[in-house]
Amino acid sequence: MIAGIVVAYLIGAVPIGWLVARAFGVTDIRRHGSGTIGATNVLRTLGRLPAIVTLLGDVLKGYAAVVVAGALAGGAPAAMAAAAGAAVVGNCWSVFLGFRGGKGVATGLGALLRLVPWATLAALPVFVVVLASFRYVSLASLLAALCVPLGALVLGYPGVSTLAALTVAALVVGRHHANIARLRAGSEPRLGQKSPA
Repeated sequence: MIAGIVVAYLIGAVPIGWLVARAFGVTDIRRHGSGTIGATNVLRTLGRLPAIVTLLGDVLKGYAAVVVAGALAGGAPAAMAAAAGAAVVGNCWSVFLGFRGGKGVATGLGALLRLVPWATLAALPVFVVVLASFRYVSLASLLAALCVPLGALVLGYPGVSTLAALTVAALVVGRHHANIARLRAGSEPRLGQKSPA
């Protein structure tokens, strides 16, 4: 189980956005926009194609982390649940970037799609509706993330899986503390606007 968690962390720690940005000519995406390596900052800095590649890469690595950890642990639910959290921790605090990274949304999406798929899919419309209505990526991400553990509970997923979804949601909320402050102050940039430096 421990090996699976370590591997999940390392998979989650692969800095997709940083690598994509380098491929598109930006030496360090962390020196631009919001300073994170996520798809939203890549979008605002480099445009749609790099952002889409980053988003898909982050989702895929979250999914892969849970799959690989499950295979190493013989499909043990506890190992897969722990791997979901470890992958998000890796994304947020990547060993490859001096323990800096993203905000865990896309990686958490991928991990939870493997762990609690129906609860995760049920939260996606929340993201879409909030984003379409208010154009705040951060707000849409926060509300969707909080819906997943609730959905997992309602749909009867195992307790460890629901706890993992709650842990991922807590990590996402914690990583958005600056966004939450800006939302409250009315200074959070909407989709299509530049992030504060």
